[in-house]
Amino acid sequence: METVTTFALGITGGIGSGKSAVCQVLEALGARVFYADAEAKRLMEEDADLRQAVEDAFGADSYAPSGALNRAHLARLIFGHKQHVETLNALVHPRVREAFAHARERAVRDRVPVIVHEAALIFESGADAALDAVAVVDAPKEVRIRRVMDRDGASEEQVRARMRHQWPASMLRQRADYVINNSGLREVLRPQVEQIYRAIVQAPTSAHRK
Repeated sequence: METVTTFALGITGGIGSGKSAVCQVLEALGARVFYADAEAKRLMEEDADLRQAVEDAFGADSYAPSGALNRAHLARLIFGHKQHVETLNALVHPRVREAFAHARERAVRDRVPVIVHEAALIFESGADAALDAVAVVDAPKEVRIRRVMDRDGASEEQVRARMRHQWPASMLRQRADYVINNSGLREVLRPQVEQIYRAIVQAPTSAHRK
Protein backbone atom coordinates (compact mmCIF):
# COMPACT_ATOMS: atom_id res chain seq x y z
CA MET A 1 0.00 0.00 0.00
CA GLU A 2 1.29 3.45 -0.90
CA THR A 3 2.38 5.51 2.10
CA VAL A 4 0.45 8.78 2.55
CA THR A 5 2.18 11.51 4.54
CA THR A 6 -0.26 13.82 6.30
CA PHE A 7 1.13 17.35 6.17
CA ALA A 8 0.09 19.76 8.94
CA LEU A 9 -0.52 23.27 7.55
CA GLY A 10 -1.42 26.24 9.70
CA ILE A 11 -3.71 28.93 8.31
CA THR A 12 -3.67 32.20 10.21
CA GLY A 13 -4.12 35.92 9.66
CA GLY A 14 -5.62 38.99 11.23
CA ILE A 15 -9.33 39.59 11.67
CA GLY A 16 -11.10 39.96 8.34
CA SER A 17 -8.21 38.55 6.33
CA GLY A 18 -10.33 35.71 4.94
CA LYS A 19 -8.99 32.57 6.59
CA SER A 20 -12.32 30.79 6.14
CA ALA A 21 -12.32 31.45 2.40
CA VAL A 22 -8.86 29.89 2.11
CA CYS A 23 -9.95 26.87 4.16
CA GLN A 24 -12.97 26.35 1.91
CA VAL A 25 -10.65 26.09 -1.09
CA LEU A 26 -8.35 23.69 0.79
CA GLU A 27 -11.28 21.48 1.77
CA ALA A 28 -12.40 21.37 -1.86
CA LEU A 29 -8.89 20.25 -2.82
CA GLY A 30 -8.94 17.36 -0.33
CA ALA A 31 -7.62 18.80 2.92
CA ARG A 32 -9.27 18.29 6.30
CA VAL A 33 -9.68 21.46 8.38
CA PHE A 34 -9.45 21.74 12.16
CA TYR A 35 -11.12 25.02 13.19
CA ALA A 36 -9.42 25.94 16.45
CA ASP A 37 -11.93 28.58 17.60
CA ALA A 38 -14.88 26.22 17.13
CA GLU A 39 -12.99 23.46 18.93
CA ALA A 40 -12.14 25.80 21.80
CA LYS A 41 -15.81 26.69 22.23
CA ARG A 42 -16.80 23.02 22.11
CA LEU A 43 -14.24 22.10 24.73
CA MET A 44 -15.25 24.97 26.99
CA GLU A 45 -18.83 23.68 26.90
CA GLU A 46 -18.28 19.93 26.93
CA ASP A 47 -15.07 19.32 28.90
CA ALA A 48 -16.14 19.20 32.55
CA ASP A 49 -12.70 20.01 33.95
CA LEU A 50 -12.24 22.97 31.61
CA ARG A 51 -15.75 24.27 32.39
CA GLN A 52 -14.94 24.21 36.09
CA ALA A 53 -11.64 25.97 35.54
CA VAL A 54 -13.35 28.71 33.49
CA GLU A 55 -16.01 29.17 36.16
CA ASP A 56 -13.37 29.34 38.89
CA ALA A 57 -11.47 32.01 36.98
CA PHE A 58 -14.33 34.10 35.59
CA GLY A 59 -17.44 33.25 37.60
CA ALA A 60 -20.54 31.11 37.21
CA ASP A 61 -21.96 33.66 34.74
CA SER A 62 -19.44 32.34 32.22
CA TYR A 63 -22.17 29.87 31.28
CA ALA A 64 -25.87 30.33 30.60
CA PRO A 65 -28.42 28.19 32.49
CA SER A 66 -28.62 26.01 29.37
CA GLY A 67 -24.92 25.21 29.71
CA ALA A 68 -23.93 27.27 26.68
CA LEU A 69 -20.84 29.42 26.89
CA ASN A 70 -21.71 33.03 27.77
CA ARG A 71 -19.39 34.67 25.29
CA ALA A 72 -20.70 38.17 25.98
CA HIS A 73 -19.83 37.83 29.67
CA LEU A 74 -16.33 36.58 28.92
CA ALA A 75 -15.79 39.27 26.32
CA ARG A 76 -16.69 41.99 28.82
CA LEU A 77 -14.24 40.60 31.35
CA ILE A 78 -11.42 39.89 28.96
CA PHE A 79 -11.37 42.66 26.38
CA GLY A 80 -8.63 45.13 27.21
CA HIS A 81 -7.40 43.13 30.21
CA LYS A 82 -4.13 41.42 29.32
CA GLN A 83 -4.00 39.31 32.48
CA HIS A 84 -7.49 37.96 31.91
CA VAL A 85 -6.63 37.11 28.31
CA GLU A 86 -3.52 35.27 29.44
CA THR A 87 -5.48 33.37 32.08
CA LEU A 88 -8.10 32.17 29.59
CA ASN A 89 -5.48 31.27 26.99
CA ALA A 90 -3.52 29.27 29.56
CA LEU A 91 -6.66 27.23 30.26
CA VAL A 92 -7.85 26.73 26.69
CA HIS A 93 -4.82 26.62 24.39
CA PRO A 94 -3.29 23.41 25.82
CA ARG A 95 -6.63 21.61 25.39
CA VAL A 96 -6.92 22.82 21.79
CA ARG A 97 -3.36 21.70 21.00
CA GLU A 98 -4.20 18.27 22.41
CA ALA A 99 -7.38 18.11 20.33
CA PHE A 100 -5.42 19.00 17.20
CA ALA A 101 -2.90 16.25 17.92
CA HIS A 102 -5.77 13.76 18.02
CA ALA A 103 -7.23 15.23 14.82
CA ARG A 104 -3.87 14.80 13.10
CA GLU A 105 -3.66 11.17 14.23
CA ARG A 106 -7.11 10.53 12.74
CA ALA A 107 -6.06 12.22 9.50
CA VAL A 108 -3.01 9.95 9.28
CA ARG A 109 -5.18 6.86 9.84
CA ASP A 110 -7.64 8.09 7.20
CA ARG A 111 -4.80 8.80 4.75
CA VAL A 112 -5.74 12.47 4.43
CA PRO A 113 -2.92 14.30 2.61
CA VAL A 114 -3.22 17.63 4.45
CA ILE A 115 -4.60 18.52 7.88
CA VAL A 116 -5.17 22.25 8.29
CA HIS A 117 -5.03 24.05 11.64
CA GLU A 118 -7.04 27.25 11.22
CA ALA A 119 -6.65 29.79 14.01
CA ALA A 120 -6.11 33.51 14.52
CA LEU A 121 -3.41 32.96 17.16
CA ILE A 122 -1.20 30.20 15.79
CA PHE A 123 2.07 31.98 16.50
CA GLU A 124 0.92 33.67 19.70
CA SER A 125 -0.30 30.37 21.20
CA GLY A 126 2.79 28.41 20.15
CA ALA A 127 0.69 26.09 17.99
CA ASP A 128 3.13 26.56 15.10
CA ALA A 129 5.61 24.28 16.89
CA ALA A 130 3.44 21.28 15.97
CA LEU A 131 2.97 22.30 12.33
CA ASP A 132 4.98 21.59 9.20
CA ALA A 133 4.30 25.02 7.68
CA VAL A 134 2.17 28.11 8.29
CA ALA A 135 0.43 30.19 5.66
CA VAL A 136 -0.59 33.74 6.56
CA VAL A 137 -3.67 35.17 4.85
CA ASP A 138 -3.42 38.91 4.36
CA ALA A 139 -5.39 41.77 2.82
CA PRO A 140 -5.25 45.58 3.00
CA LYS A 141 -6.37 46.87 6.38
CA GLU A 142 -9.28 48.87 4.98
CA VAL A 143 -10.57 45.80 3.14
CA ARG A 144 -10.37 43.77 6.35
CA ILE A 145 -12.18 46.44 8.34
CA ARG A 146 -15.03 46.62 5.82
CA ARG A 147 -15.39 42.82 5.81
CA VAL A 148 -15.74 42.63 9.58
CA MET A 149 -18.12 45.58 9.71
CA ASP A 150 -20.35 43.89 7.12
CA ARG A 151 -20.04 40.46 8.74
CA ASP A 152 -20.48 41.39 12.40
CA GLY A 153 -22.38 44.65 12.23
CA ALA A 154 -19.52 46.26 14.15
CA SER A 155 -18.42 49.87 13.99
CA GLU A 156 -15.12 50.84 12.41
CA GLU A 157 -13.68 51.76 15.80
CA GLN A 158 -14.74 48.43 17.29
CA VAL A 159 -12.95 46.59 14.50
CA ARG A 160 -9.83 48.74 14.83
CA ALA A 161 -9.82 48.09 18.59
CA ARG A 162 -9.88 44.33 17.97
CA MET A 163 -7.06 44.70 15.48
CA ARG A 164 -4.92 46.46 18.06
CA HIS A 165 -4.97 43.29 20.16
CA GLN A 166 -3.60 41.14 17.33
CA TRP A 167 -0.15 40.91 15.83
CA PRO A 168 0.32 43.32 12.92
CA ALA A 169 0.30 41.83 9.45
CA SER A 170 3.97 42.69 8.97
CA MET A 171 4.95 40.51 11.93
CA LEU A 172 2.80 37.62 10.73
CA ARG A 173 4.29 37.82 7.25
CA GLN A 174 7.81 37.65 8.68
CA ARG A 175 6.98 34.40 10.46
CA ALA A 176 5.07 32.86 7.54
CA ASP A 177 6.24 30.05 5.31
CA TYR A 178 3.63 31.13 2.75
CA VAL A 179 1.70 34.37 2.30
CA ILE A 180 -1.72 34.38 0.61
CA ASN A 181 -3.07 37.65 -0.75
CA ASN A 182 -6.83 37.78 -0.22
CA SER A 183 -7.66 41.28 -1.36
CA GLY A 184 -11.08 40.11 -2.44
CA LEU A 185 -11.07 38.46 -5.85
CA ARG A 186 -11.84 34.74 -5.73
CA GLU A 187 -10.11 34.17 -9.05
CA VAL A 188 -6.91 35.60 -7.52
CA LEU A 189 -7.22 33.69 -4.24
CA ARG A 190 -7.83 30.17 -5.51
CA PRO A 191 -4.69 29.81 -7.70
CA GLN A 192 -2.51 30.86 -4.75
CA VAL A 193 -4.06 28.23 -2.50
CA GLU A 194 -3.85 25.58 -5.21
CA GLN A 195 -0.15 26.30 -5.73
CA ILE A 196 0.58 25.84 -2.02
CA TYR A 197 -1.49 22.67 -1.87
CA ARG A 198 0.29 21.17 -4.87
CA ALA A 199 3.69 22.00 -3.39
CA ILE A 200 2.76 20.30 -0.15
CA VAL A 201 1.24 17.18 -1.68
CA GLN A 202 3.80 16.68 -4.43
CA ALA A 203 6.90 17.39 -2.34
CA PRO A 204 5.89 17.36 1.35
CA THR A 205 9.44 17.09 2.70
CA SER A 206 10.72 20.19 0.92
CA ALA A 207 7.62 22.13 2.05
CA HIS A 208 8.43 21.63 5.74
CA ARG A 209 9.49 24.55 7.87
CA LYS A 210 13.21 25.20 7.96
